[in-house]
Amino acid sequence: MLISTRGRYALRVLTDMAEHQGSGYVPLKEIAQRQEISEKYLESILKLLVKDGILIGVRGKGGGYRLRNAPEETTVASVLRLTEGTLAPVACLEDDAPPCNKTAACRTLSLWQGLDQLISDYLENYTIADLTQDPPV
Repeated sequence: MLISTRGRYALRVLTDMAEHQGSGYVPLKEIAQRQEISEKYLESILKLLVKDGILIGVRGKGGGYRLRNAPEETTVASVLRLTEGTLAPVACLEDDAPPCNKTAACRTLSLWQGLDQLISDYLENYTIADLTQDPPV
């Protein structure tokens, strides 16, 4: 499994916002500068996070973005599933995978199912709040 820049940047941005949430709505430009991410690319990530309800966005003077929920309520798994589409280590375990005619005889299926469960459990137990800890937990 390889996490894309979209997934990595989304986690960086949400962590940044959790650390600066006391200042109300955070302008895109400020986040982009602190995280050294192009505003155009960042905008596409923020739109996705707003559409999924992780962020609230407000346009105009005094506008920007803020977390919809407390950082403790947003898991790393939920963000990565949104940005990556899947965390499954193999295609046959993806949610929309067509049925595999080799499942009954597949000698490696249990290995992939176990890995999939480990990944899911691990990422479900990390929140945006955990990423703000120094040192990280």
